[in-house]
Amino acid sequence: MGRMVLIGRLVVRDLRHRPVEAALVLLAIGAATAVLTLGLILHGVTSNPYAATKAASTGPDVVAQLNWAGQAKTLVDAPGVSGHSGPYPVAGAVLRVHDATVVAMAEGRDQAPAAVDQPDVTQGGWVRPGDVVLERTFAGALGVTAGDRISVNGRLFTVAGVAVTAASPPYPNLCYIGCGFSLASLPRGLTNLGHPGLVWLTEPDLAGISNPDQVSYLLNLTLHSPAKAQALADAYNSNPSTTAPYLIAWPDIASADGLLVADEQTVLQVGSWLAALLALASVAVLSGGRMAEQTRRVGLLKAVGGTPGTVATVLLAEHLTLALTAAGVGLAIGWLTAPLLSSPGAGLIGTPDAPSLTLSVAGLVLAVAVAVALAATLVPAIRASRTSTVRALGEVPRRPRRRRLLIAISTRLPVPLLIGLRLAARRLRRTVLSAASTAITVTGVVAVLAFQATAAEKRFATPGESNPVIDRDMHALMLLTVVLLSLAVVNAIFTAWVTALDAQQPAALAQAFGATPGQLTVGLAAAQVLPATLGGLVGVPLGIEFFAAANHGGILTIPPASWLVAVVLGTPLVVVLLTAIPARIGARRPVAEVLQAELA
Repeated sequence: MGRMVLIGRLVVRDLRHRPVEAALVLLAIGAATAVLTLGLILHGVTSNPYAATKAASTGPDVVAQLNWAGQAKTLVDAPGVSGHSGPYPVAGAVLRVHDATVVAMAEGRDQAPAAVDQPDVTQGGWVRPGDVVLERTFAGALGVTAGDRISVNGRLFTVAGVAVTAASPPYPNLCYIGCGFSLASLPRGLTNLGHPGLVWLTEPDLAGISNPDQVSYLLNLTLHSPAKAQALADAYNSNPSTTAPYLIAWPDIASADGLLVADEQTVLQVGSWLAALLALASVAVLSGGRMAEQTRRVGLLKAVGGTPGTVATVLLAEHLTLALTAAGVGLAIGWLTAPLLSSPGAGLIGTPDAPSLTLSVAGLVLAVAVAVALAATLVPAIRASRTSTVRALGEVPRRPRRRRLLIAISTRLPVPLLIGLRLAARRLRRTVLSAASTAITVTGVVAVLAFQATAAEKRFATPGESNPVIDRDMHALMLLTVVLLSLAVVNAIFTAWVTALDAQQPAALAQAFGATPGQLTVGLAAAQVLPATLGGLVGVPLGIEFFAAANHGGILTIPPASWLVAVVLGTPLVVVLLTAIPARIGARRPVAEVLQAELA
């Protein structure tokens, strides 16, 4: 029998005899790779919606922000310019709708359709005297529809309709690449009302609600070669001046239009590394839970002539096979789920591009899966392969060091806590991994709480205004939280079960010396609660730091102390509930049956 055939048969046999452990490894690595795939393949899905919006609204290739209308002539007559509309006056405005007070850029337009940048009306009609039109994302955030009444700079208008445009990014990213109006045009004290939106009205109406000295202008240009738009804008902007026109090319607008999905993608990419770390801890616990049996298997393989290389290869091949399978499952799930998260938002029209699952994405996901499997099992596999045959056949758990101080303290501990500490010390690697798993999970939960606390301050400038970017980010964070909590739950249950099985003989001896099944149950649960409590305490500051790093130095609001205390206290409570049943089952096995069983 060839060496590779032997290894393959041993791997297949081991997987067939341990389907539960194999399924848990698939779940852990598959979940992490699915989140990573989602974060990687959402890139560029808004390209088609922007192109559709640009075509439907006869969008410009370049938008020029002017200080006065006379600056338009030079740009209109510039080489390569094929058409234009405007210049249109713009000014800052304060909108009051329902119970909300928000800021906006008010743009004066003609009632007749424009040759360049005629916003595509998706509800109602276009501007007319006494009526305004709101950008669709802005209208949705305010809960405004056609026919509603709003106040613009103190004057009441009827909302004639809502529309989309390719000439500027949608709310709340209107000013992401430069505002077309000056904050000085807003009433004093109202410059901090959050992100501005876009509202169109007739030029006479704009003149009636704004100060002529604080009006600027927008000019829309089309080029004979749209591909040269970025070069034209860069040439004009290379020598910045407070009085010179500022040009924005359509690729910059398209990029800002994609921020809704890009922010969501960033959340998933950053979060996928948390999921990968949790998967690493989970796989390490799973492999460590079977270490005693694997070590005995190493002794048997060596006894029949297996070399250390063969032994290490057999141990690694099983987990690498599961890792590659899980990566394939994660890629499929991520690719199939991506369309649910790729909506371009209300600011664009058209169908988003299909998520692109490229070879580079697939290669990175496979590499992460293999790295997780190797990091969790490489060292134990090498250590096991170097173990002597006699020692491997008679492998026993690690015995804790007996120190006088520890013995003196332990004599005063309650029996359940003493049992729990001893079980945790016997399998120190498993205890550390369990604490790390809990810390990673709490890190993700606290990061979500920090995001919610920060968003609560930034999201609502006034009651009634919502932020679609924050809404989408929150959806991605909630998805990530579900993945992390699911992995943590499975990991906690399996760790408790493995600990109960591994502790059968110590538990039987404890019962023989007078411990009750109830004390053993509490002790087995305590062996999980102790590292969980430590992980919860460590995870709180890590979660805050993680969010601060992911937020790139932006505004950070520490969650209320009551939230953090609830997380710290709730973590061991949840672990107790998850481990109660495995611990109870492990404590109820008859003492005589355990003590008479052959040592494994």
